[in-house]
Amino acid sequence: MGKLSGNIQLVSEQGSELTSLRGINELETGEKERIYAAIIPPRLLELLKISPATLCGPDGLRRATIIAPQGLGLARIEVKQHPDDPRPAFFLDITDTHYRQMDLSFCIISDPTAPHFAVDLDSSGNNNCFTTLGRNVPEEIRAMKAGLFPNQVSRGLRMFGEFFTLFERFVDSLAMDMIVAEPLTYDNAIRYEKYGFDYLSGRRLMERIDREFAPDGRLTARLDGSTPFRMPGMERSVHGRSWAIHDGIMDEPWEGVGIYKLIGVAAGVNTFTARP
Repeated sequence: MGKLSGNIQLVSEQGSELTSLRGINELETGEKERIYAAIIPPRLLELLKISPATLCGPDGLRRATIIAPQGLGLARIEVKQHPDDPRPAFFLDITDTHYRQMDLSFCIISDPTAPHFAVDLDSSGNNNCFTTLGRNVPEEIRAMKAGLFPNQVSRGLRMFGEFFTLFERFVDSLAMDMIVAEPLTYDNAIRYEKYGFDYLSGRRLMERIDREFAPDGRLTARLDGSTPFRMPGMERSVHGRSWAIHDGIMDEPWEGVGIYKLIGVAAGVNTFTARP
C-alpha cells in the first residue's frame, strides 16, 4: 500500500514487486511501455489525438518514444504531435538515485502550435546547452516580451500539475519516499515550491534573493534599465526576477539549488513573499 490514498504497490504481470526504474526496464517492451505511458497526462494525448492504448495518431503512426534501456535506472519519454516535428510537446527524463529516490531530471510540456523562440541556439545555430555555451539575446528579448521564462522556447500547455499528480503516484507505487530535482532557473524553483517541494540546498540563496528584490533591496537598485532584462519594476514578478537573474544581475551564478518532495507531503515553502 502506498502513502497516497488508494495507491498500491506496482507489480509486474508475473507478480513481482517493482521498486525502481531499473526493475521496470527489465520487463518486456510492451509491459514497460504501458507502465511509462501512464505518466503522460491524458489531456495531452486527447489534445494531440493520440491513442493512449497504442500511442499512435489517427494515421496509425507512432507519436511517442519511450527509451528505457535494460540494465539502467533511467527513462526518457518524448511525445510529438507528428513524428517529423523537430521538438516534442512532452519531454521527460527521470532516473533512479543511489538512495532509492526518484530524480525528476527534466520535464517540458509545450504547445506544439505556439510560436517558437530560438533561445536554445547560439548565433551559429548550435544548441547552447541552456546558455552555458552562449546566449541568443535577440530571441531572449522576443521570448521575454511574449511572456516566456528563461530557457523556454515556446508557450506551455499548463499541464504540469496534471503530470505531477500522475508522477507522484507513480513514484509512490514504487515504494519510494522522495522526489528530487535541480531547478534550472529561479522561476522553476518558485514553481516547484507551489507543488510542495522544499530545499536540499539553496534555500538561503532563495531567501536572500527575495530580500534583495524588496523595494529597498540591492538587486532592485540594479534594475536600472541598462539591459532589457533589468527594467525597473521587474522585481515585482517571478517572471521579471527570473529574467534579471538569467541576465547575471546577481554577484554569483544561478547554481547549486537542489530540491526535494516527500511523497504525500506539501512542505509549504514560499520564498517569494510578495506572492499571495
